[in-house]
Amino acid sequence: MDNHPISCHLLGRLYGLDGKRLQAQYKDFLSDFHGWDQKEHADEWMLFADNLGPSLSIDETALTNGELYTIVTNKEAHGGKKAIVAMIKGTQATQIMAVLERIPLRKRNQVREVTMDMAANMIKAIRRCFMNAERVIDRFHVQKLAYDAVQELRIKYRWEALEAEHKAIETAKKDKKLYEPEVFDNGDTLKQLLARSRYLLFKHHTKWTLSQKQRADLLFLKYPLLYKAYNLSIRLGKLFTICKSKQQAFKRLAIWYNDVEEVGLDAFKTVARSVQTHYESILNFFNNRSTNASAESFNAKIKAFRATSRGVRDTTFFLFRLAKIYA
Repeated sequence: MDNHPISCHLLGRLYGLDGKRLQAQYKDFLSDFHGWDQKEHADEWMLFADNLGPSLSIDETALTNGELYTIVTNKEAHGGKKAIVAMIKGTQATQIMAVLERIPLRKRNQVREVTMDMAANMIKAIRRCFMNAERVIDRFHVQKLAYDAVQELRIKYRWEALEAEHKAIETAKKDKKLYEPEVFDNGDTLKQLLARSRYLLFKHHTKWTLSQKQRADLLFLKYPLLYKAYNLSIRLGKLFTICKSKQQAFKRLAIWYNDVEEVGLDAFKTVARSVQTHYESILNFFNNRSTNASAESFNAKIKAFRATSRGVRDTTFFLFRLAKIYA
């Protein structure tokens, strides 16, 4: 039971036992939970200094009732045994540093790389605790910022279309006429076109289906600024796949900045400022092409384990079982 993320409820069903009673027996008698050396503080922090490796990931996850925990994982463990280095309740830099600084400085100085998102708290904590490590901001978080900017413009147009339709309906009622919205060649009305274009704007045009291509052609013809925004987001993502070095990426990024200024969209100006602020850590991706995918994958494992446990009723015991499997 310690080595496999299976719940007592599932074992009980499998062997015809009372799952709740089995879990209570496991907690109180079969496991070493009550003698666990981290039991007293586990719901606030857990630390496994021996699991430290040269390449780490840091991310946050909601454990129960929206309560956030910051998780530091060792990439060399590949999401298995000895993956968890630290698990800290909260996301404040001071909370993270207070726990990580319990690891001897000699060990912390051996860390060479830490992948993360753009959260200022994590950047501050990693800079302080792992001074010799290169900070790598995850490329997918950078791309998401650009995708969000495109969606912001699409949503703005959608609200405008909805408002225009309401006004047209009111006018038709006053004139005692039947309101008939414009229907495009693919059968969409304007508000449907904008609503149904959401997913295609996340994809490269080479991956569109035939219906998505038809919808995109209609959308971009109607909203040329949205076409420019879509191109900016795709180009930013493409930069990470076609560039082979920091220098090459830096030059392309400079051109991208200029194009953002030319288009003049406020949302993309915000994206550009975020990228400029963190460009060194973003370009560190090209050293080893590292991402934070391992942290995202580990978060998914925690959520799956939580689901098999039917939620988290006893946080400390849940963390004990999590530590048995992944620490």
